[in-house]
Amino acid sequence: MSGASTAAQAMVAATARLRAAGVADPARDARLLLAHAARIEASRVTLIAPDELSPEIAERYEQLISLRSIRVPVSHLLGERDFYGRRFKVSRDVLDPRPETETLIEAALSEPFDRVLDLGVGSGCILVTLLAERPSATGLGIDLSEGACLQAGANAVLHRVDARVEIAKSDWFSDIEGAFDLIVSNPPYIALDEMEDLAAEVREHEPRMALTDEGDGLGAYRRIAAGAPDHLMPGGRLVVEIGPTQARMVAALFDATGLADIRVIPDLDGRDRVVSARAPG
Repeated sequence: MSGASTAAQAMVAATARLRAAGVADPARDARLLLAHAARIEASRVTLIAPDELSPEIAERYEQLISLRSIRVPVSHLLGERDFYGRRFKVSRDVLDPRPETETLIEAALSEPFDRVLDLGVGSGCILVTLLAERPSATGLGIDLSEGACLQAGANAVLHRVDARVEIAKSDWFSDIEGAFDLIVSNPPYIALDEMEDLAAEVREHEPRMALTDEGDGLGAYRRIAAGAPDHLMPGGRLVVEIGPTQARMVAALFDATGLADIRVIPDLDGRDRVVSARAPG
């Protein structure tokens, strides 16, 4: 890229490098990273395409493309990711917010709630979104990762729900008291023997403890199913994200602990994505 003089030429060269490195959507990433290097909105990249890049922008772009070529996620390079119409700060300490998790948001918002618990809060994208969408609600988010707790707290401040949220370190229900009318979670559900099949961006750059239970992928659901009945108000709901092959097994775990009204909800691609259940009322 050192010989490229205009933004358009730089993008062409960057796209070729990313394609050679096996990046899935090289043109899109080259565009986003150029916008970041130039400190402009991605929609304005076309406007600067004929212009020569300044040495400072060219150097920043070179660094970004070099990192993306070794499969550092774009979100980590930008420091943020869009989710449910809001922009969340992200880092290596948290799982990247993903579009399919918006299925969980829609399920959670389908009924009223006043007090929500997010198990494995991560970036805070689920809890912060729910509180932003329900201005009267309050919430507690827990995570075993100190870095994730800090990131979730920062996103709560960013989206101005920090006065209604508490973030705490806990191993699932270990340090939680009280009852909630909504419990949500996107737990680690990838089985250990599936980890090698993940994209390098995920396997090498996202927190392992947010991806896998180092077992069959159902360990977190066992913990959630065991603890949820004691922390749900009568009629309270439990809503969790799952891997697309886990619906039957997770539903069975919830049923075995006395939860009722168990439903499986598909994502926009038609894959099983969420299991919801209700405490007896």
